[in-house]
Amino acid sequence: MRWIALKGVLAGILMLLWAPGVLSQQGTETVEPLTVTVGVDHSPPYRILEPSQKSGLYLELFEEIADRLGWRVQYREAPFRRILLLMRRGEVDVMLGPLRTEEREEFMTFVAPAFPPERRLFFYVSESNRIERYSDLPGKVIGILEGARYFTRFDNDQALHKESAAHYENLMMMLQRGRVDVVVAPELVGLYTLRAHGIEANISPFFVPGDRSWIAVSNQSPARRYAEDIRAALKLIEREGIREDLVLKYQEQKAY
Repeated sequence: MRWIALKGVLAGILMLLWAPGVLSQQGTETVEPLTVTVGVDHSPPYRILEPSQKSGLYLELFEEIADRLGWRVQYREAPFRRILLLMRRGEVDVMLGPLRTEEREEFMTFVAPAFPPERRLFFYVSESNRIERYSDLPGKVIGILEGARYFTRFDNDQALHKESAAHYENLMMMLQRGRVDVVVAPELVGLYTLRAHGIEANISPFFVPGDRSWIAVSNQSPARRYAEDIRAALKLIEREGIREDLVLKYQEQKAY
């Protein structure tokens, strides 16, 4: 760990790197050496939870941030929907990758849009379930991740038949077995999951552009008062090219 006084040293570095006065409001206090608990679900290649190690694009990027802040990171594994509940209760400090919604802003602070946007793709097996346009969705059984948000019209459409599961692996297996007609998933995680499990599926021509996903902090967490420092550390990582390298690493990574 590199113990850095971000309010002084890092702010100074960033001001030299960019325009003068960008972080001139920062003081001389040091960032408290916290131990932060990050709620994570197994969602490769974003969050990869294995017995021997925890990795993935989101985890590696946050570890880089924590390293510059002098924080220790521990992980609490739970399904995506439960992590939202733990954030509400303040039982975990940080969540990596949620989309920003008004409902979630009631109990978490969206600190930085740290992760790249990804298209929402519609995967299918049978040609009869190919999605050409939104109007093709009614009448289909659509697999979704529990607690996830995809895009407003879809999320609020009560006329659609949606079947949820705790992990994208479960959804793709349901697709293979014919238990759902279509699975909607972010592009990278969907393709990775298919490769990892040797499932053959097609991608519909209809897709929805993605929104950036965030580093979020529980409103009950002591880490919340260091939101500016998290953003400053992220900017330094971007300046060093580390963020870009990690994104490319996982975009190119094979699941086998």
